[in-house]
Amino acid sequence: MSTELLEDAIAGLSASPKTLSPKWLYDERGSELFEQITELPEYYLTRAETGILEVHAGKLVDLVPAGGALIELGSGASVKTRLLLDAATHLDAYVPVDISADFLHRTADDLRGRYPDLRIVPLVGDFSQPLDLPQPVMDHPKVGFFPGSTIGNLGPRAARALLRNARTWRNVQGFILGFDLVKNQRELVAAYDDARGVTARFIGNILVRLNRETGANFDPEAFSYEARWNAEATRIDMRLVSTRQQVVDLAGTRIAFEAGESIHVSASRKFTPDSLAALVGSAGWKLDRTLTDAGNRFAIAFLTPA
Repeated sequence: MSTELLEDAIAGLSASPKTLSPKWLYDERGSELFEQITELPEYYLTRAETGILEVHAGKLVDLVPAGGALIELGSGASVKTRLLLDAATHLDAYVPVDISADFLHRTADDLRGRYPDLRIVPLVGDFSQPLDLPQPVMDHPKVGFFPGSTIGNLGPRAARALLRNARTWRNVQGFILGFDLVKNQRELVAAYDDARGVTARFIGNILVRLNRETGANFDPEAFSYEARWNAEATRIDMRLVSTRQQVVDLAGTRIAFEAGESIHVSASRKFTPDSLAALVGSAGWKLDRTLTDAGNRFAIAFLTPA
């Protein structure tokens, strides 16, 4: 049984309103589903960010000093990162960080075959917490990489803490940050509520994981998926909504749901240049430069220590 998952779930589901941390979405199945999401026609974020990387990869990796290390938080399959690695012949090491150990190590093995001259040093870890970076890269000049607008999945306090933690890395030179921009509400909602239902399965998989790893008895079919635009917070909120009155047993803790009661599982905040500058400034960084895609839908920023 996963004690940390159980304790976190009991605390979140006993609160009002009920919540589950999005970090638990990324077991092996969840990671696979998220990779499918990135290929959906509605999910413009990956295509827009990839377009920026394709055009500006050389410019971005030149910001990493020769012999340095690129540290990617929440690396997943490292697909977009290969655009940087292809252009980064001067790098000594790449450190992919991910919470899903099996998925991470398979990806690292694949990367070693693709980049035999680059040291691949995977780190299993929760990027929302301070990280002990691997000893082989401890003294390297290093640049962080946090793509995919994952910064928007964190609340303001958690986002600030992540950036502050990265600011304390020894010999850190900068941070490459992907972030989504505020835009048309219909386009935003569609990106998180796709016609094929992949995002619904991704969010719902957290209940399957709770059943498997904690012995809970959730009926995933008794919850529907909902994505809504929260204009005040400039974010998409993703919830699982109980379709009936029910009681779930969570390792001996009884969690009661009313019909229509929801579990807030994830959010994706959207930024303006000013709101991003305020966030990074509060965490010890300054916004050095920003690159956007042709449609001005998505942006990649390079941060330097303030």
